[in-house]
Amino acid sequence: MIQKKANIAVFISGRGTNLKALILSSKKQNCNYNIALVVSNKKNAKGLKIAKKNKISTKIISQSFLKTEQKRLAKILVNKNIKFICLAGFMKILSPYFLNFFKNKIINIHPSLLPKYKGLNTHYRALKAKEKFSGCTIHYVSKKLDSGKIIAKKKVKIFKKDTSKKLERRVLKEENKLYPLVLEKLIRS
Repeated sequence: MIQKKANIAVFISGRGTNLKALILSSKKQNCNYNIALVVSNKKNAKGLKIAKKNKISTKIISQSFLKTEQKRLAKILVNKNIKFICLAGFMKILSPYFLNFFKNKIINIHPSLLPKYKGLNTHYRALKAKEKFSGCTIHYVSKKLDSGKIIAKKKVKIFKKDTSKKLERRVLKEENKLYPLVLEKLIRS
């Protein structure tokens, strides 16, 4: 018997590199999820082109993303039978209403080894602190920024000659591998 794939939504604000990794994984025969919707708060986000190229529905939300709009989006997600929401470079804070509505169904990937370096400029901050390792973390989204329960981490060694850009590229490669694997495990559990 063929098992039906779980529908997921991916929320983006930018270039869509993790979106692309999730799409590539979703096309594998043994993958258990399907990307049913890509949501962006920026109408010019490069990731939207990736979604359209892969024939995935998109939805643009306003920069303010007020509660009434979040309620409408929640209704769309329910109608599309979305099982998980993956934040992938989504630069908006979700309201307590939205988080409660999709409790334990929203995950995020962050470019540091949380709880260190929450928020922005993570690579620069890790280098400035002379850390030996950086990496990425996948966590459940909670009301506090980058503070939800950690699901998985991947370490990346920091080299003496690293710049923020070099470190970002290596961490991003690991993000692109880790996100699809973790999503598959969550859907199976």
